Amino acid sequence: MASPNHWPEGSREAAEALHRQLVIGDRDWHALKGQPQRRGAEQLAAALVQLLDEANGPAIRGSTPQRQQAIALVEHALAWLQGSLKDPGCPSHGR
Repeated sequence: MASPNHWPEGSREAAEALHRQLVIGDRDWHALKGQPQRRGAEQLAAALVQLLDEANGPAIRGSTPQRQQAIALVEHALAWLQGSLKDPGCPSHGR
């Protein structure tokens, strides 16, 4: 059982493992750029990693840098999922 002041043991590591699985690397971007749900999932996993940072325990009130970053990542993921963000193009192709 987790302490009310700490995340359950292994939560951060599990979130990091999920994020590593979902991250879209340079080699995969061209193949996956037409799948906004993939980019949204990647951003949501990154937000979870930020949220589960030990410095941002569940009992901490108010804003923290990690919480603000998590919010920004969730908003970014939502924009991908809603279709308001699109593939920005590849800078190495002059676009």
